[in-house]
Amino acid sequence: MAITLDVTEIKKILPHRFPMLLVDRILDLEPMKWAVGVKNVSVNEMQFLGHFPENPIMPGVLMIEAMAQVGGVALLYPPENRGKIAVFAKIDKVRFHRQIVPGDQVVTRAEVTKIHGLMAVIHCEGKVNGELACECDCFFAIQEQEK
Repeated sequence: MAITLDVTEIKKILPHRFPMLLVDRILDLEPMKWAVGVKNVSVNEMQFLGHFPENPIMPGVLMIEAMAQVGGVALLYPPENRGKIAVFAKIDKVRFHRQIVPGDQVVTRAEVTKIHGLMAVIHCEGKVNGELACECDCFFAIQEQEK
């Protein structure tokens, strides 16, 4: 049975808020294994005020962050990880295959490839209309949130 999450439920798992919450829906997930999530790209997003006003392109760092947040949901979904954060330890093997522009819907599959204690590696692939747009390996440390 699919586990789906809307943005309200995602906000119970991830600490991110506007303008940095970059996943709109989780279509399915298997906790600590993988997640599939959606980012709807809108021309009204703040980054397009300056990147680039006449030719809006989603910045690569935000593409990586959006994909990483889908992976973060997979890691933080289990009850024992609720209230924790997944912070970047390293990003590797980043490849941009196409530009992402307003109107695109990025569907990310984030697959946990390794877990060692409180460290995890997640391979992320973001696709638009089934075409690979971006991919990377995200290394995370799962930590308690500082109050």
